[in-house]
Amino acid sequence: MTEETRGWGFRVLKRPHKVDEATVAQFRQLPVAIVSDSMSRMAAGGWRIRPMHAGGGFAGPALTVKTRPGDNLMVHKAIDLAEPGDVLVVDAGGDLTNAIIGEMMAAHAVNRGIAGIVINGAIRDSKAIGEASFPVYAAGVTHRGPYRHGPGEINVEVAIDGMVICPGDLVIGDDDGILAVPHRDARAIYEVAAAKKAEEDAVMAKILKGANDRSWVDAELARTPCRFA
Repeated sequence: MTEETRGWGFRVLKRPHKVDEATVAQFRQLPVAIVSDSMSRMAAGGWRIRPMHAGGGFAGPALTVKTRPGDNLMVHKAIDLAEPGDVLVVDAGGDLTNAIIGEMMAAHAVNRGIAGIVINGAIRDSKAIGEASFPVYAAGVTHRGPYRHGPGEINVEVAIDGMVICPGDLVIGDDDGILAVPHRDARAIYEVAAAKKAEEDAVMAKILKGANDRSWVDAELARTPCRFA
């Protein structure tokens, strides 16, 4: 066994970088759907990852955890390591047999200043979490608790339904779901998304006045074999 492979599956790594707070603050003003459209609708955390809390979004740099399904030892460690404003992103394999967090871990995360938690897995204490404003996103609910033995890794690349999240990437969420924005592209994507938000605001204003242009519908149909009887 080499030094590089020793401890594989039990690793706590340092985050090489993270998206800056100014960029995070800018993204807090944008709907996830707008950002998703600005990324050509090619990234998504899947329809199963839904908000479990009372409502409201988040944005922040990812602190990632890859853990064995049903085990939360490294999730506990990640909460202890988290910096204020971090988003904890946990890939628990999408398994819903055992919960990864519950009310007490969520409360600890709040005390640590964490911006939100995303779990590709299950939670429990859903009533308490559902009545609170702290953002928790997960794939399901179960009363069965977790194990605390490992293995697991912190600050490694993870994926949720094909969406890759690297440590330090921007993660955003609202009532529509969650989205990861690569750290290196965050500023450029914000510029595109902010412009799109301004365009959509202008269209909405026209819609409310009944003055929006609908000619594009017939123009699009004209490119198809559609015939009107």
